[in-house]
Amino acid sequence: MGKKVIVLGGDGFCGWPTSLHLSENGNEVVIVDNLSRRNIDNELETESLTPIQPMGIRLKTWEKLTGNKINFFNFDIAQDYEQLLKLINEFKPDSIIHFAEQRSAPYSMKSSKHKRYTVDNNLNGTNNLLAAVVESGLDIHIIHLGTMGVYGYGTAGMEIPEGYLSIKLEKEPGNIIEHEILYPVNPGSVYHLTKTQDQLMFAYYNKNDLVRVTDLHQGIVWGTQTQETKKDEKLINRFDYDGDYGTVLNRFLMQAAINYSLTVHGTGGQTRAFIHIQDTVRCIDIALNNPPKRGEKVKIFNQMTETHRVRDLAKLISNITGANIEFVANPRKEDNENELLVINDKFLSHGLKPITLVDSLLEEVINITKKYSHRCNLDKIPCISYWNNYQKDNAEKI
Repeated sequence: MGKKVIVLGGDGFCGWPTSLHLSENGNEVVIVDNLSRRNIDNELETESLTPIQPMGIRLKTWEKLTGNKINFFNFDIAQDYEQLLKLINEFKPDSIIHFAEQRSAPYSMKSSKHKRYTVDNNLNGTNNLLAAVVESGLDIHIIHLGTMGVYGYGTAGMEIPEGYLSIKLEKEPGNIIEHEILYPVNPGSVYHLTKTQDQLMFAYYNKNDLVRVTDLHQGIVWGTQTQETKKDEKLINRFDYDGDYGTVLNRFLMQAAINYSLTVHGTGGQTRAFIHIQDTVRCIDIALNNPPKRGEKVKIFNQMTETHRVRDLAKLISNITGANIEFVANPRKEDNENELLVINDKFLSHGLKPITLVDSLLEEVINITKKYSHRCNLDKIPCISYWNNYQKDNAEKI
């Protein structure tokens, strides 16, 4: 039997394909979104490489194709608390999936205005959601899309566990106390900082009010389409390639499609975790159908399928497409080289069979980047959002 699900941020890169996937699988889905991502495109004077239809057309197309109706509410959960509470009380969802956060690290570092917006939007939205669930009195499972970035991008010297770390403290000689804590955070941007604060809010509301929460620490998402978004071009998902919202792999794919050198930041020795968008929606489905019990601590999954060093990714794409590789100044404040070992046993134990880069990159090159390359704005490719003024001043001298 399907569930009643609210998807917060259901118009976005991860939220839209998730909404369709859950609808296709027999769930009753409601989307809440204030269309902020579309407004940010207006601010940055850029747009998705793929043509994104207005929300009304998207939803009508989906209903016509499948017979499944998805209701849509346009409001801001970070500001419109009473509307959120009213929807929860009236719809009575089994689960709420929380994507409604400003998701770009570079955008969060552009200026003090962007830092404050990211904090206001992300933290108020998360707290409002938790407070509304408690006030409703309903036993609702919250699924949150977090980030692997809460762990930082240094070398841990060990496999990063799924959320929790067992520690031993010697209170006095021979008296060892064992304890379990959240894995220590090390955010690399204001965006990542908000995700670390989300963790603490989930832990508090879980402890104090027994709110059931699954927190998904996701790697960098690559790819564009899922089985559902492929049904009609009007349903196509976002493909961001600009310096603020384009993730590293999608940017490389776009650059290769237009014979633009692959811009590797710094040494390219940064190791990152990756997951395909199709696996993202599968993971959300798995989390939806495997909720924690009431009173159980927050479930934390590492939502990633493979790790790669950035320069190795560039070489892989260069071998496929013939694109040149160019090393440029790194706008981020991060280690030049790092190792990243991550445990992701929970999703694999639930039957996830990952889509790998090697098997699927060529499809992405042919069906997305080459097909829509005429929509690319070359001026938006460079990354110009620096983490601090020192880096910006020195980059300009190069």
